Amino acid sequence: MGIKHMASSMGRGLIAVLLMIMLCSLVLSLLLRFTGLTEGSLKWVTVGLSFLSLFIGGLISGKKGQSKGWLLGGGTSLLFSFFVFLVQYLGYQSTFNSSQYMYHALFLLLAIIGGIMGVNLSSHKQTYK
Repeated sequence: MGIKHMASSMGRGLIAVLLMIMLCSLVLSLLLRFTGLTEGSLKWVTVGLSFLSLFIGGLISGKKGQSKGWLLGGGTSLLFSFFVFLVQYLGYQSTFNSSQYMYHALFLLLAIIGGIMGVNLSSHKQTYK
């Protein structure tokens, strides 16, 4: 697998993650606006949806890459973490704190698992004689 193919696979996974997170943000913000829910009541829902988004992003990158799913899923997660770090550092002049490191470590783990599962779900079948 070439570098271009790996970058393309991780890019698709990252785009999927960002799209899912934006869609979830839209839905949750509408729920907050038009219902009696509070931000505190949706904290764990938000965390769960972000974990699911990274898992699915890893799954998509592994399925697209068809090999080395752990590397593709991990790369997708690291690209996402770098993007979040850049937004936080450049936009808010703050770095990660200890709880954010824990969340991003779990993002990495879930994206790696998703990448491995994506390779196993891909249509690339090897025949044995």
